[in-house]
Amino acid sequence: MRKVMLSLAAVPVIVGSMGVAASAAEEIVLLDGMKMSGEIRPRYEMADVKDNGLDTANAFTARTRLAVEGTLLGLEGLTAKVGMTSVNNFGYNDYAPQDATYDLILDPQQAILTEGYLAYTAADTTLLAGRSFVNLDDQRFVGTVGWRQMERAYDTVTLSNGSIEGLSLMASWIYGYQGVNANPTTDTGSLLLHATYSAGKALSVTGFGYMLADIHDTYGLRVSGDIALDGVTLNYAASYAKQSDASLTYALDDAPEIDAAYYDIALGANISGLIVGAEYEVLGDAESNSTKGFTTPLATLHKFQGWADVFLGRTSGSNNDGLADLSGTLGYAAAGFGKVLGVYHKFDALSGADKDLGSEFDVLYANSVPGVKDLAFLAKAAFYSKGDTGNDVTKVWAQLDYKFSTK
Repeated sequence: MRKVMLSLAAVPVIVGSMGVAASAAEEIVLLDGMKMSGEIRPRYEMADVKDNGLDTANAFTARTRLAVEGTLLGLEGLTAKVGMTSVNNFGYNDYAPQDATYDLILDPQQAILTEGYLAYTAADTTLLAGRSFVNLDDQRFVGTVGWRQMERAYDTVTLSNGSIEGLSLMASWIYGYQGVNANPTTDTGSLLLHATYSAGKALSVTGFGYMLADIHDTYGLRVSGDIALDGVTLNYAASYAKQSDASLTYALDDAPEIDAAYYDIALGANISGLIVGAEYEVLGDAESNSTKGFTTPLATLHKFQGWADVFLGRTSGSNNDGLADLSGTLGYAAAGFGKVLGVYHKFDALSGADKDLGSEFDVLYANSVPGVKDLAFLAKAAFYSKGDTGNDVTKVWAQLDYKFSTK
């Protein structure tokens, strides 16, 4: 069993606070059952926005991650974890924000503490305090943006409970977050409430309330599941949410008036490796006398509205005219072969003069690297064609991803 030992003579404050009398030769276990984990993810990315006056961007970056966790001070139920993430660009700066003459690739050089928390578990209840990654459901409302080399990390105090079979409850107070774009920590005072009841793989029901300080309140319901038939697995998901004025206001004397709705319906199937699916997602426009449509500023937005990320600003900040996204998916996955996937999107605004927001075709291939344990390869591309306004966008990625952990 891996242990980190600490001399009592070196930590008189800790010893004194615990009321322990010991000689200088004695030792205590700082971290018991220690586990280390890490990741190395080199990537090439190209971004080309047509007719915007900027040069095509090319980025060669790598994400390096290392974390250690274990039982703290030998106290049953008390665990600690510390993790660092670093993003380096190999000295190649042909992309914004490194150089403003190029198109934007949101992977600047930076290194931050991405995990640093204490967690105490008793029976079926866990209290966690500190910095950690928070991904809820499909990450439509709260996520870490794990696709970017630097993920978003959240500073929280989180209480979770699973004492009732099938029911998971969580309440989380977010007091800060940082990452993704090298911004310093964003201070906040937001509340996440989340409850999920699972009746097996076929049915999962989630209710949530996300009160983001000085932004908005979002309350909603999500239903999802997988149904296994003879040689076929069907999957479905349906979500509805309503957004209103922020109930937690600190910095704003007059918060924006918000009255907007969201709904999403997705159906899919895996037929002996053949993947098919269709989805219709709507982020509503500003209703009644409100001044802002539906937005999801803490989402993993790269997962939604196409991989070209054309609508990041619209769906996270300003969305008065709403957005409807009708998409279809076709692919194939098998052991050894890997996974190939194509996705087509058609975008439309719900109101406003320019309702045709264009279309996009995305393609992906992913597979493990033969003969190298825990090493994966991924290549993908996004081709966005403008509608009534905007610019055509092409993006291409190729990456390796090596993950490791000790037992």
